[in-house]
Amino acid sequence: MIKIKEKKFEEIVDSIEGFKKILVLGCGGCASVCLGGGQKEAECLCVNLNLFFKSETSSRTARGYTIERQCNIAFIEETCSFITQFDAVLSMACGAGSQYMAEIYPGIPVFPAVNTIAIGIDREIGVYEEKCRACGDCVVGYTGGVCPVTRCAKGLFNGPCGGTNKGSCEIDSNIPCAWVDIYNRLKAQDRLGNIMKIRPSMEWQNQTPRTVVQKR
Repeated sequence: MIKIKEKKFEEIVDSIEGFKKILVLGCGGCASVCLGGGQKEAECLCVNLNLFFKSETSSRTARGYTIERQCNIAFIEETCSFITQFDAVLSMACGAGSQYMAEIYPGIPVFPAVNTIAIGIDREIGVYEEKCRACGDCVVGYTGGVCPVTRCAKGLFNGPCGGTNKGSCEIDSNIPCAWVDIYNRLKAQDRLGNIMKIRPSMEWQNQTPRTVVQKR
């Protein structure tokens, strides 16, 4: 699931300078689940913004609203009846959601209120770990379920490098070497032959925008 984190309040305030009516738009999808941009977070940001506006004796206002997802037009259409009442939108969705809002409403400035951090897993409530870089060429079936693109500091497809030291990465001794973990995982599965197969270098398909079409 996509993980996000709210931007610093000072950056948010700076981005909407000059706009009087602000819509803080929460997202009920990934942003809500990772406690970064759902209804609660949107309402909280609204309270803080309105307190800030009041402190500067300004007539500016912020109003919060949350839709199910900002990456799907069926849910975005819910905002059609009222979005023109606002001068700007603070999107609390991931980068994809905020870009889609800007595309659907090209005449209204849309500013991200959050940073998209990673695609990851939930270790516990509020603690998330990055697991995927959306590279477009998943190899975890060959590497024992350990992603070398995300886990290896060098993103090596054919590791380990010469810097691995007693199971740790040369970048930081507290970081386990991804390829040692891959070796141990494959050994436990009796699939060590996989580590001897040379994989072609990554084509980095995610360096250009992609359109994904799923079969129905």
